[in-house]
Amino acid sequence: MTNGPPPGSPLARLLDAPMAPGRLAWIGLRPARRAPVLAAEAAVLVPGEGLAGDRWRGAVTGGRQVTLVAAEHLAAIAAYLGLEAVAPERLRRNLVIAGLNLLALKGRRFAIGDALLEHSGECHPCSRMEEEFGPGGYNAVRGHGGITARVIEGGTIRRGDAVRRA
Repeated sequence: MTNGPPPGSPLARLLDAPMAPGRLAWIGLRPARRAPVLAAEAAVLVPGEGLAGDRWRGAVTGGRQVTLVAAEHLAAIAAYLGLEAVAPERLRRNLVIAGLNLLALKGRRFAIGDALLEHSGECHPCSRMEEEFGPGGYNAVRGHGGITARVIEGGTIRRGDAVRRA
Protein backbone atom coordinates (compact mmCIF):
# COMPACT_ATOMS: atom_id res chain seq x y z
CA MET A 1 0.00 0.00 0.00
CA THR A 2 1.61 3.28 -1.06
CA ASN A 3 1.15 6.55 0.79
CA GLY A 4 -0.96 4.76 3.36
CA PRO A 5 -0.79 4.69 7.13
CA PRO A 6 2.27 3.22 8.82
CA PRO A 7 2.18 -0.59 8.94
CA GLY A 8 0.71 -1.88 12.19
CA SER A 9 -0.98 1.43 13.02
CA PRO A 10 -4.62 1.37 14.17
CA LEU A 11 -5.76 2.75 10.80
CA ALA A 12 -3.69 0.20 8.88
CA ARG A 13 -5.30 -2.59 10.92
CA LEU A 14 -8.77 -1.25 10.13
CA LEU A 15 -7.97 -1.00 6.39
CA ASP A 16 -6.70 -4.59 6.46
CA ALA A 17 -9.69 -5.89 8.43
CA PRO A 18 -11.77 -8.63 6.84
CA MET A 19 -14.52 -7.61 4.46
CA ALA A 20 -17.38 -9.57 2.98
CA PRO A 21 -17.05 -10.35 -0.72
CA GLY A 22 -19.16 -8.60 -3.28
CA ARG A 23 -20.71 -9.99 -6.45
CA LEU A 24 -20.29 -9.19 -10.14
CA ALA A 25 -23.83 -8.09 -11.01
CA TRP A 26 -23.41 -6.86 -14.60
CA ILE A 27 -20.84 -6.80 -17.43
CA GLY A 28 -20.87 -4.22 -20.22
CA LEU A 29 -18.73 -3.95 -23.35
CA ARG A 30 -18.35 -0.75 -25.37
CA PRO A 31 -17.63 -2.01 -28.90
CA ALA A 32 -17.11 1.41 -30.53
CA ARG A 33 -17.15 5.11 -29.78
CA ARG A 34 -20.71 6.23 -28.96
CA ALA A 35 -22.04 2.74 -29.75
CA PRO A 36 -24.56 1.26 -27.32
CA VAL A 37 -23.01 -0.66 -24.43
CA LEU A 38 -23.64 -4.39 -24.81
CA ALA A 39 -24.54 -6.38 -21.70
CA ALA A 40 -22.81 -9.77 -21.42
CA GLU A 41 -23.12 -12.80 -19.19
CA ALA A 42 -19.37 -13.43 -19.36
CA ALA A 43 -16.23 -11.69 -20.63
CA VAL A 44 -12.49 -12.25 -20.82
CA LEU A 45 -10.06 -10.00 -18.96
CA VAL A 46 -6.71 -9.68 -20.75
CA PRO A 47 -3.62 -8.86 -18.63
CA GLY A 48 -2.31 -5.36 -19.23
CA GLU A 49 -5.17 -4.55 -21.62
CA GLY A 50 -8.69 -4.86 -20.22
CA LEU A 51 -11.84 -6.58 -21.47
CA ALA A 52 -11.76 -8.44 -24.78
CA GLY A 53 -14.38 -6.88 -27.05
CA ASP A 54 -14.26 -3.46 -25.39
CA ARG A 55 -13.17 -0.54 -27.52
CA TRP A 56 -10.62 0.60 -24.93
CA ARG A 57 -8.90 -2.78 -24.65
CA GLY A 58 -5.18 -2.07 -24.88
CA ALA A 59 -5.74 1.50 -26.09
CA VAL A 60 -5.35 3.20 -22.74
CA THR A 61 -1.95 3.42 -21.11
CA GLY A 62 -1.74 3.40 -17.36
CA GLY A 63 -4.38 2.00 -15.13
CA ARG A 64 -7.77 2.64 -16.73
CA GLN A 65 -8.15 -0.78 -18.34
CA VAL A 66 -11.47 -1.65 -16.66
CA THR A 67 -14.10 0.57 -15.04
CA LEU A 68 -16.23 -0.56 -12.11
CA VAL A 69 -19.21 1.02 -10.36
CA ALA A 70 -21.13 -0.09 -7.29
CA ALA A 71 -24.72 -1.20 -7.84
CA GLU A 72 -25.63 0.78 -4.76
CA HIS A 73 -24.33 3.95 -6.41
CA LEU A 74 -26.65 3.47 -9.38
CA ALA A 75 -29.53 3.88 -6.94
CA ALA A 76 -27.97 7.05 -5.50
CA ILE A 77 -27.45 8.55 -8.97
CA ALA A 78 -31.06 7.75 -9.87
CA ALA A 79 -32.27 9.46 -6.68
CA TYR A 80 -30.21 12.58 -7.45
CA LEU A 81 -31.78 12.70 -10.90
CA GLY A 82 -35.33 12.06 -9.65
CA LEU A 83 -35.49 8.74 -11.51
CA GLU A 84 -36.72 5.33 -10.37
CA ALA A 85 -33.53 3.65 -11.60
CA VAL A 86 -30.47 4.18 -13.78
CA ALA A 87 -29.48 1.38 -16.16
CA PRO A 88 -25.75 0.58 -15.95
CA GLU A 89 -25.38 1.02 -19.72
CA ARG A 90 -26.03 4.73 -19.30
CA LEU A 91 -22.89 5.20 -17.18
CA ARG A 92 -20.76 3.36 -19.75
CA ARG A 93 -18.83 1.44 -17.08
CA ASN A 94 -17.64 -2.12 -17.67
CA LEU A 95 -18.58 -3.85 -14.43
CA VAL A 96 -21.26 -3.34 -11.79
CA ILE A 97 -20.35 -4.75 -8.40
CA ALA A 98 -22.99 -5.35 -5.70
CA GLY A 99 -22.43 -5.61 -1.96
CA LEU A 100 -18.90 -4.18 -1.81
CA ASN A 101 -17.65 -0.66 -1.13
CA LEU A 102 -15.28 -0.24 -4.07
CA LEU A 103 -13.25 2.44 -2.27
CA ALA A 104 -12.26 -0.24 0.26
CA LEU A 105 -10.15 -1.63 -2.62
CA LYS A 106 -8.09 1.56 -2.90
CA GLY A 107 -4.43 0.72 -3.47
CA ARG A 108 -5.17 -3.00 -3.39
CA ARG A 109 -5.47 -6.02 -5.61
CA PHE A 110 -8.73 -7.88 -5.87
CA ALA A 111 -10.10 -10.94 -7.60
CA ILE A 112 -13.16 -11.39 -9.74
CA GLY A 113 -13.63 -15.06 -10.48
CA ASP A 114 -10.15 -16.29 -11.45
CA ALA A 115 -8.90 -12.89 -12.66
CA LEU A 116 -6.71 -10.59 -10.59
CA LEU A 117 -7.07 -6.82 -10.86
CA GLU A 118 -5.49 -3.85 -9.13
CA HIS A 119 -7.23 -0.61 -8.16
CA SER A 120 -5.72 2.22 -10.21
CA GLY A 121 -7.90 5.23 -9.44
CA GLU A 122 -11.33 6.76 -9.19
CA CYS A 123 -13.57 6.88 -12.25
CA HIS A 124 -14.79 10.44 -12.45
CA PRO A 125 -17.76 11.42 -14.63
CA CYS A 126 -17.23 13.04 -18.01
CA SER A 127 -19.22 15.78 -19.71
CA ARG A 128 -21.10 13.04 -21.54
CA MET A 129 -23.18 12.55 -18.38
CA GLU A 130 -24.94 15.86 -19.12
CA GLU A 131 -25.74 14.54 -22.58
CA GLU A 132 -26.95 11.21 -21.21
CA PHE A 133 -28.99 12.42 -18.23
CA GLY A 134 -29.65 16.06 -19.05
CA PRO A 135 -28.82 19.08 -16.88
CA GLY A 136 -27.39 17.94 -13.57
CA GLY A 137 -26.17 14.59 -14.90
CA TYR A 138 -22.51 15.36 -14.29
CA ASN A 139 -23.09 16.45 -10.70
CA ALA A 140 -25.36 13.47 -9.99
CA VAL A 141 -22.50 11.11 -10.86
CA ARG A 142 -19.79 13.04 -8.98
CA GLY A 143 -18.45 10.89 -6.16
CA HIS A 144 -20.42 7.89 -7.44
CA GLY A 145 -18.61 7.08 -10.70
CA GLY A 146 -16.73 4.09 -9.31
CA ILE A 147 -13.11 3.06 -9.77
CA THR A 148 -10.67 2.07 -12.47
CA ALA A 149 -8.46 -1.00 -12.40
CA ARG A 150 -5.73 -2.67 -14.36
CA VAL A 151 -5.73 -6.38 -15.17
CA ILE A 152 -2.83 -8.23 -13.52
CA GLU A 153 -3.89 -11.83 -14.29
CA GLY A 154 -6.52 -12.52 -16.91
CA GLY A 155 -9.36 -14.95 -17.06
CA THR A 156 -13.01 -15.35 -17.81
CA ILE A 157 -15.41 -13.52 -15.53
CA ARG A 158 -19.13 -14.27 -15.23
CA ARG A 159 -22.13 -12.55 -13.75
CA GLY A 160 -22.48 -13.80 -10.20
CA ASP A 161 -18.73 -14.25 -9.62
CA ALA A 162 -17.44 -13.27 -6.20
CA VAL A 163 -15.42 -10.06 -5.93
CA ARG A 164 -12.94 -10.23 -3.07
CA ARG A 165 -9.80 -8.51 -1.89
CA ALA A 166 -6.73 -10.54 -2.82
